[in-house]
Amino acid sequence: MELAEYCLTGAFIVAGLALLLNIGAVTSKKRALERVEAATALELVGSGRPTVGDRPVPDYADYGVTPQADTARTRSHGLAWYGTAFTVMSLLLLTAYIGIRMAVTGHGPFSNQHEFAVAFSWGILLAYLVFEWLYRLRALSLAVLPVTLGMMVYAMNLDATVNPLVPALQNSMMLTLHVGFAVISYGTACVSFAAAVLWLVRPKVKARWLPGQDTLDDIGYRAAALTFPLITIMIVLGAIWADTAWGRYWGWDPKETAAFVTWLIYGGYLHARVVRNWRGKKAAWLLVIGFAMVLFAYFGNHFFGGLHSYG
Repeated sequence: MELAEYCLTGAFIVAGLALLLNIGAVTSKKRALERVEAATALELVGSGRPTVGDRPVPDYADYGVTPQADTARTRSHGLAWYGTAFTVMSLLLLTAYIGIRMAVTGHGPFSNQHEFAVAFSWGILLAYLVFEWLYRLRALSLAVLPVTLGMMVYAMNLDATVNPLVPALQNSMMLTLHVGFAVISYGTACVSFAAAVLWLVRPKVKARWLPGQDTLDDIGYRAAALTFPLITIMIVLGAIWADTAWGRYWGWDPKETAAFVTWLIYGGYLHARVVRNWRGKKAAWLLVIGFAMVLFAYFGNHFFGGLHSYG
């Protein structure tokens, strides 16, 4: 298990470096844009072109780039590449941690809060990388990676001791599927949350290096469109498992209730989007509320107890 702990610590460090690299990438991109604008503005002042000796200075503004802007753009691309590589590395280290722990314990990451917090972090990184690949943008990491790092810190401060499973958790296959869908759905919910946050922030900071609001709105919608069916399957599998573990499909346990409310929020968002064409601020805030409910569903058993309180 010592190797597993090294993997978790390494995943945290690498994810932190990925965040710093992505911040550097978007900062370099911002500088490149500012330099292009400055060069273009200078070109528009007067019609003469400066010379060095008897040779005219190349008019980089005609091409939308200056030497300095080109350097900043190259630096941005390099930092972004490393940011993605470090994010992938963090995901692989979390995968190794979960794999080692499963090999040692003989069950999935669901026996306590520590295991699920690590799995939660894994699901967030996986969902983020999929959307980064689909949309070729890394700005989402500015909201996704802090959530992931926070979840890892939380996991590392919890008791990681391997204990025997309580009887309710011994229906391993069905419970593993239930938790697996929960992990992926929480990851896509975090992506929709990140898109919504950037949508809300973009006009206030006037950050033109961020994706356009239409793109962010589309990402939020597509991520939510995945979250809803995943949560639906999670609830159905959980009900089947609950019948085996506790002798009933549904009992309005606090975590069950929170999951149901989360399902209603994402279902309501999709209905409002498709039927009433909700976009913009109202839709973004609904996605923020949805992810807040996801977090409440996860942390709520600390405050309300219930049958899902295993540690």
